Amino acid sequence: WRMRVVTLENSGRMYTSQVYLVLGDANRLEDVNTLVDVGQDPAILASIEKAPTGVGKWPVEQVVLTHSHSDHCALLPQVRAVFRPRVLAFSPNIDGVDGLLHDGDTIRMGDAVFEVVHAPGHSSDSICLYNEPEGVLFAGDSPLLITSQGSSYEAGFRAALERLCAYDVRRIHFGHGPPLTERCNQRLRESQRLVAPSAPANGMQERVKSQAPVAAN
Repeated sequence: WRMRVVTLENSGRMYTSQVYLVLGDANRLEDVNTLVDVGQDPAILASIEKAPTGVGKWPVEQVVLTHSHSDHCALLPQVRAVFRPRVLAFSPNIDGVDGLLHDGDTIRMGDAVFEVVHAPGHSSDSICLYNEPEGVLFAGDSPLLITSQGSSYEAGFRAALERLCAYDVRRIHFGHGPPLTERCNQRLRESQRLVAPSAPANGMQERVKSQAPVAAN
């Protein structure tokens, strides 16, 4: 791997999202040390201090939030106070955000460039972050691994999933739980098949439309 993704340790004593620190392979000055989400566990601050962020480099230069739920962003005031990073998010409603992301934007994290994919579903401001050369995808809480039919998904999420299925994804980092490192493309395509709206039988619709209303006796 060229980029380094460090999953920061939390205390295990409170509910929080995973917090990832994305670093360049060589800790060059131009690499942008980036947190993907900040969680809500103050123990993350000590984990950042222990991470191999480079001599003479600021430990956290940038924060990218995958969405505005508190388990992903409640620690932001403390992170801002200690590290003074630039903070980016899709939602304009998070205190402390310096810049807004849009679908299709590209941002540098570590020594890699990621594409922003707006994936509304878990929340209206949810984004995924995809790096093409290494096939790395940060999913936040977007429900990318769907195993059963029956739930309805909004068109924006279905479009995002279709887009991700066209990419070569080799590693998925989630907002909760361990990463997926095998069969990523197949799992995404299985999810896409399950979220596709079931197409009504057009012929049946036409027959129903053409029926004359039945007069009440």
